[in-house]
Amino acid sequence: MDQRWISFTTDYGLEDGFVAACHGVIARLAPEARVIDVTHLVPPGDVTRGAYVLAQTVPSLPRGVHLAVVDPGVGTARRPIAIEAADGGFLVGPDNGLLIPAAEALGGIRRAVHLTDGAWFAPDVSRTFHGRDIFAPVAARLAQGADLASAGSATAALVRLPPPHLERTPDGVTAEVLTVDRFGNLQLAAPAGTLPLPGGAPLLPGGAPLLPGGTPLLSGGTPLLLGGTVTVNGRPATIGGTFGDAAPGGLVVFTDSAGYLAVAVNGGSAATLLDTRAGDHVTIRVH
Repeated sequence: MDQRWISFTTDYGLEDGFVAACHGVIARLAPEARVIDVTHLVPPGDVTRGAYVLAQTVPSLPRGVHLAVVDPGVGTARRPIAIEAADGGFLVGPDNGLLIPAAEALGGIRRAVHLTDGAWFAPDVSRTFHGRDIFAPVAARLAQGADLASAGSATAALVRLPPPHLERTPDGVTAEVLTVDRFGNLQLAAPAGTLPLPGGAPLLPGGAPLLPGGTPLLSGGTPLLLGGTVTVNGRPATIGGTFGDAAPGGLVVFTDSAGYLAVAVNGGSAATLLDTRAGDHVTIRVH
């Protein structure tokens, strides 16, 4: 299997040389590897945001090594790990929950290793830059086909993020905001199909798309017309398939490209309008 692809996700930003240093280590150890930068603008230390960005991106990437570093516990007792996913690819990073959702998106965890063999690392390991000195070298060696089993000891006890809040009610749903993108759109911890319609039928069952032009979407015989209304934290919102299905400046509830319920403002920011950020709760009610 060709492992020469490496994806790279961090909270390092673009102002400093941290990303370039890691690229340089990979280039020295695995000059044939091709690196895809997912993002380096994860909010500093926001492991949850990094985890969901990575998990929602890896299904679109070529099989390979996924290097991710959002690591507020660097240099502490938290462990460096590498995971082999069910699809045969690898994930490398800190054992703080960052890698688990992505591994699950790739079919689950086949095996995990606590990285302890210093031969896989840089000759001198800084306590504050494991991205350069541990994780990038390990990713490069895996990209060259090295055997993960020799990098350390097998482990099954991995740190996992707490599950996001999701509460279904007869007339709606209250869900945690998983992510806020750069447009201010809110992605909720509510997969498509969790928002009920009158009579108990779910909205967008199984991720089925809304149909354009007012065509009814049937769910258990219950029609839902594009342009129907709900409330979001008490504010009126349109049920839509895309941003433009709401009036300019209006709220729209839709299923996003990852299959989650999301809230946006046509031409604006739902995060600003609702004064909401990742980790907050949003309530959608069907009236």
